[in-house]
Parts: sequence; structure tokens; C-alpha cells
Amino acid sequence: MALNIGIVGLPNVGKSTLFNAMIRSRMASVAPYPFCTIDPNIGVVEVPDERIKRIVEIAKPAKTIPATVEFKDIAGIIKGASEGEGLGNKFLSHIRESHAIIQIVRFFGDDGVVPHVHGSVDPKRDKEIINTELILADIQTLEKRLEKASTEARTGKPEAKIYLELLQNIQKALSEGKTVRDMNLSEEDSERIRDLHFITQKPIMYIANIDESEIKNITPEFIREKMDLAADVPAIPICAKIEEEVSDLSPEEGKAYLQELGLKDTGLNEVIRASYALLGLATYFTQGTDEVRAWTIHKGDTAPKAAAVIHTDFEKHFIRAEVISYEDFISCGGEVQAKEKGLMRLEGKEYIVKDGDIIFFRVSV
Repeated sequence: MALNIGIVGLPNVGKSTLFNAMIRSRMASVAPYPFCTIDPNIGVVEVPDERIKRIVEIAKPAKTIPATVEFKDIAGIIKGASEGEGLGNKFLSHIRESHAIIQIVRFFGDDGVVPHVHGSVDPKRDKEIINTELILADIQTLEKRLEKASTEARTGKPEAKIYLELLQNIQKALSEGKTVRDMNLSEEDSERIRDLHFITQKPIMYIANIDESEIKNITPEFIREKMDLAADVPAIPICAKIEEEVSDLSPEEGKAYLQELGLKDTGLNEVIRASYALLGLATYFTQGTDEVRAWTIHKGDTAPKAAAVIHTDFEKHFIRAEVISYEDFISCGGEVQAKEKGLMRLEGKEYIVKDGDIIFFRVSV
């Protein structure tokens, strides 16, 4: 499955700088004025995972294919975007296509070179401006559907009545400034509204773009407190300037630079890993002399569902899965040795794939 994440925020918060660092290029132009990014820039980034490197060292394949994440750098949203201000709804439509949202919020000061669009740095206010625009956009989407749902409910069909009541409950929540996400809808109700693509139903995380001098001082807890976020909301401090500098260096130079700063890893790698956790994703691997590949699935997926990521027919024609845990594969030194020690398991249709499993699927022709 292809993971797609939209990056949003006010103008001049460092979105494009961070995006450029992610994809190690200068695809997104950076300038201190709104709407520098008009159409979304799209970049595909490898998921940082040391496990695939270890598997490759043992399997020595001709080709290696890591898991990837697609990021969209969506133009800066301003107050009134839901009503068409700026480039308004055009931007919001890009967000609807994403699986999750990263909102970048400015924490670094206003030095006059990159002026804040509202004249002062206020993370909580800025966060609420963006979230309000997303809520208003969802209200517009809802209102278009409500009229049709009301007509269908008058037919007396039970499901039509349930659907209308659900939409009315969502309307009430949105009008109170809550998100669809806040409602904690059941799987059944979420399925009922899937085609509406509510923006505020999508998982969200926040990135605080901080000043270089604050890189060791600002914690996720501090960010959540400043922005009035719940304790379980992902919040990551990043200095986009440092991330961009690291992206210009070789891997060895970048590692040395991070060590000089007292950092273990880039903030971007942390963001990608947090994105996986946010969406409840896991990785399994296939391996051989021709190819080692990482496959992205949802946590809790059964073996047939995981096989469908390779090809949809694999789920229908699934027979069994030959599974070696990542730990056993590494400790034994490969597939053959793991089999010799009896550490390869045969699993059926009910098997829940574990993160890191190395799998060979048996399917009927």
C-alpha cells in the first residue's frame, strides 16, 4: 500500500524547507510570501528501517526495494481558505486525497527576514486557524450531502434513517468546533461516511519548526502544552534549517554533523516512523537472491490480506505462508539456516502477520 501524507500549515512556517529536506532536493521553491507553493509538490521518501539493511547483508540480493512514504507539500492555508480566500478550496481538495495530515506550526521567532503572516508567533492561534479552516471545509462537504440524505430518510428505509442521524451528529460536532476524529466513530459508522473524505477524520500529527538554538530544549510535552494538544497527539520538534543542511551532506557527513549537535537521528526519520505509528502500519519482508523487499500493511492484517499487497489474486488463492521471524533470520544467518533449525513456521489464513516477519507465500495457480 502507498502511504500518502499531506503537509499543511500557514504560509512562512517552513513547510517547503522541510519538504525539500525530506526528498533531498529543491523541488519546492522557498520564499517569504504566501502561495509560493501553488500545486502540491510530491516526493517519495524511503522509510528508515535498519532491518532491511541487515536482511540485505545476509541475502545479498540483486535488488533492494524499501518501503516508501509519499509526502505532499500543500500550499500555505490562510484564514478564509474554506470560503475561497487565497487559493482556498483548491488546496483543501489536495488534503482530502491524503491518508494523514502533518501540520507544521511555527515556533521559531520573527527575525524580519521571514515575517509571520499574522505579525507574531503564536503556535496555539496558528494551529487553531488551520484546524478551523479544515472544520469549515468539512461542514461544506456535509451540507451538500445532508439534503440528499434527508430526502432518502423520508422513504422510511432504516439504513437511510441511521445515515441521516449520523450526518446530523457530525454536523453538531463540527458546529461546536470539534473534528470528526474527536467523535471516535465506530468502524461501521466510519464505513458509512468513507466516500465523504472528511479532512478532520484523518489522523494528524504536529511538527513544531523550532529555532536551531532550541534543538535540545523543546520536547513533545512542551509543544503539546503550548498548543493545547491532548497527551496522545503526536508532536515532534524539528529545526527545518538543520534538516535541510543535513540533506545537503553525504550520509557520513550528515551523521557526523548530527553528532556534533548532540542528535542521534534526523527529525525527518522520526516523522516517518511516527507516521507509520499514526496510521497503525507495519512492515513485513520478502527475500531472495533476486530481491529483498519491504511491504507495508496495517497492524492486525491476516496473512492472506498481507499477501494481497503483493498481488490481489494472492489473497483469493492463498494456501499458506512460510514465516521466519526477523530475529530468527538474523541470528541464524539466513533462510536456509533458520529452516535447518526448525525456525520456519507454516501459517494459515488466520495468522496475524507480525511486524518484521519474513514471509514466502504459497498460492494456488
